[in-house]
Amino acid sequence: MPKPSTPASGDTLSGFSFAFAAYFLWGFLPIYLKLLSHLPSAEVVAHRVIWSVPIAGILLILLGRTKDVRSAIMDPKMLGMACVTAALISINWGIYVWAIAADRTLDAALGYYINPLFSVALGAIVLREALTRAQLVAIALAAGAVVVLAVSNGSVPWVSLGLTVSWGLYALAKKQLPIGPNQGFLLEVLILLVPALIYVTWLGV
Repeated sequence: MPKPSTPASGDTLSGFSFAFAAYFLWGFLPIYLKLLSHLPSAEVVAHRVIWSVPIAGILLILLGRTKDVRSAIMDPKMLGMACVTAALISINWGIYVWAIAADRTLDAALGYYINPLFSVALGAIVLREALTRAQLVAIALAAGAVVVLAVSNGSVPWVSLGLTVSWGLYALAKKQLPIGPNQGFLLEVLILLVPALIYVTWLGV
């Protein structure tokens, strides 16, 4: 009996299920972070780093995918790029956690809404990828929306732009890191672990 063919795009039902579950959980994240709003945003980010290390580490050990992480640690070029991605994701996390605590959840959501279009613009400008007419129209509409919000609010939506730019640059830098996303994530939190531990210990003292 022939096996069912995979769609030409590579999309599968299991892939859709994972994506749906991820975004469903992401939707509840602001509620959880709001419960932690009495804590400094930097402390929340530091604990996110600390507890991500054992969780990501155990997962990669079970999957047998730790070899790439060891190779990256021994490669100065890859380690340097991982330091860049770690810095960018820390900025992104920090802005997001602060935005939720400061009742700027809608601004944060807008930032991630704009982000895909910013990533398209980066792909065209930096990576020299060709844009379709529809993509150009979408980028123009997103830019127009930001202008409308800035005018209606009487100020530039810095939270939204900060999240958009930091995540877009993170994705661009991550593309230059030739390891899997899970391995890259573990490498980033390992880089951030020492400063996170120092900061949490300082708070305790």
